[in-house]
Amino acid sequence: MLGNLMEKLGFQNKDIVIGSPIEGEVCSLNEVNDPVFSDKILGDGVAIKPAAGRVVAPVDGTVGVLFETKHAISLTSDQGAEILIHVGLDTVNLKGQFYQSFVAAGDKIKAGQLLLEFDINQIKAAGYDVITPVLICNRTDYSAIIPVTGKKVEELEKILTVRK
Repeated sequence: MLGNLMEKLGFQNKDIVIGSPIEGEVCSLNEVNDPVFSDKILGDGVAIKPAAGRVVAPVDGTVGVLFETKHAISLTSDQGAEILIHVGLDTVNLKGQFYQSFVAAGDKIKAGQLLLEFDINQIKAAGYDVITPVLICNRTDYSAIIPVTGKKVEELEKILTVRK
């Protein structure tokens, strides 16, 4: 009720909640063994140690880029957060092997919609780490990116709060 009143008065909650695109354990980017992610070169966020080989949309929005190799996907939330989900480290070298996509660039998506599937065991057997950074790439548009780390999460459970 208070939220409706605040909205009618012109106040809006400017926080964007990012749900987990993958079931697994959320950890700090410091735990990612790749400086592009751990040094936050591409953006700020968290990493997920996957328990299942599914990537779902963490927000309502639009698919920006689906990499040809299907190891990474960028999204823009309806509120403007630019999100990169990068499944594994150096997995671009797999050239799409062990990945399947269910969306294309430009598609409108709803939170929970299946985006990608990947075979955790095959990727690990090929010698790759499946840790998955989830980044906010336009971080300078926001005053804070607040992670939730150190816990196991289900799909769509909150992992990031992005504050205007």
